[in-house]
Amino acid sequence: MKVISLRVTDDAIVLAYVRANKQRQQSVIAYDPQQSIGDNLEKIRERLVGINFDVAVIENPLAYEFSDTIVGINHQRIDIGLALTNMLNVPAVSQQMVKTLGLAKAAARKQFYNQWHLDYYGQYTGKRNYGQESMLTLGNGFFGLRGSYVEAKADDDNYPGTYVAGFYNQLTTKINDRDVVNEDLVNLPNGQYLTFGVDHQTPFKIKAENIQDIYRSLDLQTGELRTTMLVQLATGHALRVVTTKVADMHNWHQYAIRYQLTPLNFSGSLQIYSEIDGSVINSNVERYRNFNSRHFDVTEMSTAGHEAYLTGQTKTSQIKFVVGSKLTNCNDVPTELTTHNRPDVIAQELSLDVTQNQSYTFEKNVALFTSLETTTDLMTATANELHQASFQASEQHSDDFWQDIWHSADIQIDGDLTSQKLTRVNIFHTFVSATQIANQHLDASVGARGLHGEAYRGHVFWDEMFIIPFYTLHYPKLARQLLMYRYHRLDAAKKYAASEGYQGAMFPWQSGQYGDEQSQFVHLNPLTQQWDPDNSRLQRHVSLAVAYNVWVYYHLANDREFMQKYGIQMLLDIARFWVSKAEYNSMTKRYDIKKVMGPDEFHEGYPNSDEEGLTNNAYTNIMVSWLFETIAYLRGNVVPEAAFTKAMQAAGINDALYQKMGTIGHKLTLDVDSAGVIGQFQGYFKLPTLNFENYRKKYGDISRLDRILKAEGHTPDAYQVAKQADALMAFYNFDLTHVNQILKQMGYDLPNEFLTRNIEYYLHRTTHGSTLSRIVYAVLTLVDGNMDQSWHLFSQALLSDYYDIQGGTTAEGIHLGVMAATLMLETRNYAGVDELTDMINIAPNLPAHWRSIAFRQYFRGTQYHFQITQKAITVTADQAAKVRVAGHELLLTAKQPLTVDYQGQPLTTISKAK
Repeated sequence: MKVISLRVTDDAIVLAYVRANKQRQQSVIAYDPQQSIGDNLEKIRERLVGINFDVAVIENPLAYEFSDTIVGINHQRIDIGLALTNMLNVPAVSQQMVKTLGLAKAAARKQFYNQWHLDYYGQYTGKRNYGQESMLTLGNGFFGLRGSYVEAKADDDNYPGTYVAGFYNQLTTKINDRDVVNEDLVNLPNGQYLTFGVDHQTPFKIKAENIQDIYRSLDLQTGELRTTMLVQLATGHALRVVTTKVADMHNWHQYAIRYQLTPLNFSGSLQIYSEIDGSVINSNVERYRNFNSRHFDVTEMSTAGHEAYLTGQTKTSQIKFVVGSKLTNCNDVPTELTTHNRPDVIAQELSLDVTQNQSYTFEKNVALFTSLETTTDLMTATANELHQASFQASEQHSDDFWQDIWHSADIQIDGDLTSQKLTRVNIFHTFVSATQIANQHLDASVGARGLHGEAYRGHVFWDEMFIIPFYTLHYPKLARQLLMYRYHRLDAAKKYAASEGYQGAMFPWQSGQYGDEQSQFVHLNPLTQQWDPDNSRLQRHVSLAVAYNVWVYYHLANDREFMQKYGIQMLLDIARFWVSKAEYNSMTKRYDIKKVMGPDEFHEGYPNSDEEGLTNNAYTNIMVSWLFETIAYLRGNVVPEAAFTKAMQAAGINDALYQKMGTIGHKLTLDVDSAGVIGQFQGYFKLPTLNFENYRKKYGDISRLDRILKAEGHTPDAYQVAKQADALMAFYNFDLTHVNQILKQMGYDLPNEFLTRNIEYYLHRTTHGSTLSRIVYAVLTLVDGNMDQSWHLFSQALLSDYYDIQGGTTAEGIHLGVMAATLMLETRNYAGVDELTDMINIAPNLPAHWRSIAFRQYFRGTQYHFQITQKAITVTADQAAKVRVAGHELLLTAKQPLTVDYQGQPLTTISKAK
């Protein structure tokens, strides 16, 4: 095992390693206090270029129970092990740990730990701490509980939000004589609040001057979030405070907190303060704070012994809720309980005598019920739940649930520690956002920001298209329930279409409680503080995303009953909308679709035009053609004629309109140049280009170039710029062969190498203002044979929320679409397990440094286990099945592994795995 070692002093890092010529090298890196810690540590990477090593050993760390790699440098403490692992992709261990366990065992132990833990050391402020709270959010599909300190209340540095899936309310705010209506996912009363005080003095608050150290660790294996805090009060009292939080993954109305305090230098009187804080508002997103944000009224507060209850109701949606808590003293010492209520806040206080160096444990169980999912009396349901609640039970339920998740949905990557950890972080948050056990009782889908924050007001977007396929491959029943959210809002989509003069179903760009359009007509530009027109609702392709998810779910799960009963109705109603929107052009003898926007949100219309929207967005037209062809296939092949005819009638489609669908699908217009480059929309090629380099020199980050241009008095409508992948999105949704078939049926036979030309063309014009853009282009460049560029884009997407690469947006909630899409890219594209055809096709494209990848997936009722190395593919199915490898169909015997040696070449040998 090859080792680098580091000795850290307050002003330097002494680095020791063995060079390629086997000579031992020592290098001193002076710490520059004018640079950030990150920039100083980057010098380590520079010194190690060309050096091979497997582990970093810290020779002189400080002694801390929560980490063995904390050091002091420049009068600061940092966990250099965390930093080095993120930077160098190897485990970092202390010299003491090496002496105790031996190098190999110490490295393996830390490697395993890093793969299963998301840790943060130190106290952070502002959006950086908000972002860490998002990343540490716990939940179970019913609620999301931001990973804040239990002692914190909402301020500029901390935001303890609590959200319930589908729990929305609308408020009206008058701004500049305009009534602005916003629907928000409601921040519900904070039931996790717990803090302490000594000798009846001021209760402890999260302040830098009171805190010596903080270490937060999310255990992905068990779902436990543990915070260890060393406190030094102004009075001289020192305490160790350990908080453990879990979301109950079985009794999904509950979460639990264990609060353990140890007085380190005193004996005396200690107080525990517990609250249910109903005075909270929605204030997670700074740019929304000018709007009214008090979404509910507290209707009653009561206590019963150690239990407390707060009831309330939203102001306009009239949703009722109850939050109840039970505070338990787990110590064999007497306590005195008192209650001190304030307006909208129930405050309980436990007082007890404590002894130095003795630990004292308290538990707080919280239950939350709403009238959305509960038809019985809410207070009775909450009380019954609390009577049976215990931290131990919730902890066990969490552990059991996550063990099942990791058995069914884990992706195991060997050879890349960072990718392994962040892959599991992303899996974790997909199941914080939705679970089979909770969502079967809910009328809700997954918002673009999960249940982790208030950005996008908690609304449901086309991001579902990047998320639901992952659920389908692992928990098909969950995916079906999420699709039912859209089905239940089919009537609202029809009303929306009718209000705009169309037929059929037009799903809104932003959907919330009712399925009506929640997009605004104006948008506040943070650079200018001016209200600009917002035509984002013209992204009618959201209906195509709904259709795509319906098809993908049916295709992967083979749920014919769903397709016949619900899916075909949704597809036909969506198709009816597009038929009503397509216009015949007598000049071109083709059909045009006008007044739309593509996924690229920079272009809302044509410059100097009074008409909103664009004509013939390429992605939209390709997907409409696909939709019409898919419906034609489903008729008779999947959906019986009687059921299909009934759905046609319900959608208002007669035989003539049905025939017209086929005609339109084959005659939709694309703007294609002589080289085969597909124009993003009609007239795109006529727009001037921009010199991106000049803007980068001036502004640095130009991901939101639209805002920059508007601040300069320009409009992005007038230039060939793109926020994210648009014209080429269909190549993400389907394989290259399928897209070529769609293009040919539309009457376009593009030249060889056209995809390469398209990718190069649009990459030069795309700012990746959405992290989803990197995902799409990572897939496209891989299809085009450019692994280096694909890996660069993928790794940026994988790291995007962890490093908050968009400058603070993770503070407002994680980006669930990107998280789920990275998982799909790893398995479908890098592992090469493609389920988009009638038989699983396996064609690996593993990154060179990945030794192997392993995972399970369901496909049409069969569960497969794949293990793919750089040399071989091993597949196991729980029942007899077929797969295709390198064009060869292989028969799998139930529960018998089959190994194919490929080594990057065509199929060579097939053998039963030993």
